[in-house]
Amino acid sequence: MNIIVLVKQVPDTTEIKLDPKTGNLIREGIESIMNPDDRHALEAAVRLRESMGGRVTVVSMGPPQAIDVVTEAMGMGADRGILLSDRAFAGADTWATSYTLGKAMEKIDDYDLIICGRQAIDGDTAQIGPQVADYLSIPHVSYVFGVEEISEARMVVKRRLEDGFEKIEISLPALLTVIGELNVPRYANVSRLIAACGKKAPIDVWNAADIGCKTSEIGLEGSLTHVIKTFAPKFKRQGEMLEGDAGKVIGTLLHKLHENRII
Repeated sequence: MNIIVLVKQVPDTTEIKLDPKTGNLIREGIESIMNPDDRHALEAAVRLRESMGGRVTVVSMGPPQAIDVVTEAMGMGADRGILLSDRAFAGADTWATSYTLGKAMEKIDDYDLIICGRQAIDGDTAQIGPQVADYLSIPHVSYVFGVEEISEARMVVKRRLEDGFEKIEISLPALLTVIGELNVPRYANVSRLIAACGKKAPIDVWNAADIGCKTSEIGLEGSLTHVIKTFAPKFKRQGEMLEGDAGKVIGTLLHKLHENRII
């Protein structure tokens, strides 16, 4: 089974701060990591490869330094890495990003399954996976937390719902977005990491021309949405003290909680 895993390099959001004057993210000095949900996607792919054979290809889109997450993915068990990097890709919204990734999938061509994390922690849109599937005209299931059955033509997965789960049968090729309940990702193997850093490492870097993209269709120019401003909402705490007989106070408190739809 040939599997493609989409991974993204993101800033460690536990350290993210906003510039109070510009409203922009302060990225200087912030460590970049592999998107957490994507780690679970990669682990799922490697486990399927170990049980069924085949190949795991990791694809990431980003600036040149995003090669670090591709290298890490190789250390975790991927067989091949592809970095989509071109200045023309910069500023892409989810539409332009999905189109670019879809064009890369078409160039790779030989795949049975695409797996990616539910969402990236720097955007939280959860749109990339479904949009890539839509571009490729293949079925997809989101919020996957279990694989029940799988063969060369079909698979049965468990999809998390707010109040439970559902089992879904899906034909292949298909795309899955997964959540953290699916597995526990392994650590990168040191020897594989060293091999991934070598000159003979099976990692390719593709630009817009390599995947047949026009600059008008990608990056900022090809985006349908634009971020006007980024800001942190200001919260103002308000409180009210209730005084008097305990019995009456409790009744007043319950009334106010119901009134504000807290209970």
